[in-house]
Amino acid sequence: MKAVLDTNVFISGIFWEGNFCSQIIEVWKEGKITLVTSSPIIEELIKVLKDFKVQMQDEEIKEWEKVIIENAVIVESSIKLDLIKDDPSDNKFIEAALTGKAKFLVSQDKHLLRLKQYENIKIVTPEDFLKLIN
Repeated sequence: MKAVLDTNVFISGIFWEGNFCSQIIEVWKEGKITLVTSSPIIEELIKVLKDFKVQMQDEEIKEWEKVIIENAVIVESSIKLDLIKDDPSDNKFIEAALTGKAKFLVSQDKHLLRLKQYENIKIVTPEDFLKLIN
């Protein structure tokens, strides 16, 4: 099952163990889901990790980048959407999901969650995603 994970899912899952987001990261690391991502999504995650209030060493950030690159389907989307007017940078998650034919976009972002679905992509919270895959 293919899924795009929003940056906020990674941040919550990396820094706080035992929550829904960390469980999703574990499910992905175990190979039970296929992560679909793109260069703009990876770049955003790296930037947020570097600037986050909880400091992470550069080596750890590079390790996360490496794990994602080596264990994800990385797509380069030619699709440019203008769906999320309040936060246009969120469009990259839907673009990656469309290009990578992901069934799910997992997010905690209200702009994305408000859509609920776009074409064949279900936009769900981490908690709902875990319920759907278990």
